Amino acid sequence: MYTRRTVKAELGEIYDVELEADLLQANRNIAEENEELLRKHGVTAIDVMGSTGSGKTTLIEGLVERLKERYRVTVFDGDLTTTIDSDLIAMHGVEVVQINTGRGCHLDANLVRKALQSIDFKGVDILLIENVGNLICPADFPLGSEKRIVVISVTEGPYTVVKHPFMFIDADVVVINKMDLAEAMGVDVQKLEEDVHTVNPGARVVRTNCRSGLGLEEVVKALGL
Repeated sequence: MYTRRTVKAELGEIYDVELEADLLQANRNIAEENEELLRKHGVTAIDVMGSTGSGKTTLIEGLVERLKERYRVTVFDGDLTTTIDSDLIAMHGVEVVQINTGRGCHLDANLVRKALQSIDFKGVDILLIENVGNLICPADFPLGSEKRIVVISVTEGPYTVVKHPFMFIDADVVVINKMDLAEAMGVDVQKLEEDVHTVNPGARVVRTNCRSGLGLEEVVKALGL
């Protein structure tokens, strides 16, 4: 016999500097400026979020291959210190800008603004932004993108959406990846979809195996590209 207690933080009781209202507002202000700049130059920016290992890079590689013949594609790749993912993406023949955050657990609008200053907008139609692997912090830091994708993998278990609902509230597309492993992992993918639509009824959900290419054309359609 045991007793389970739950302690919830009340408004104003969380002292993490990332959650301070003034910092969040400052980020939103810069994100709006980024959005206006991108719109001015006719660039469609897509923020790709998800945990480390969910398949964000593989998804972006697949999207690049499907889009680069019709659009001029640039990729911003967010990571703490390495260029591993950006090196993989660059092999597909598109411009890649590495954004290293150091200890930062997410990209923010200011870092994206700095990266935007390094590109020639005349050569960009689509900007794919790979966020740092994290299912918590990026939710509170919009970057100025037109659309947001959240990638989850069945290997993360059956409660990914329930445990991280705020990541899905503003998502335009939710990708459920590694479908080939769903049965082995004992994950009910239909339930995952239902969890997404409970949080965000308007989100498009696409089942994929990014390594094989399964579902990637549907992702492109879901993005309106």
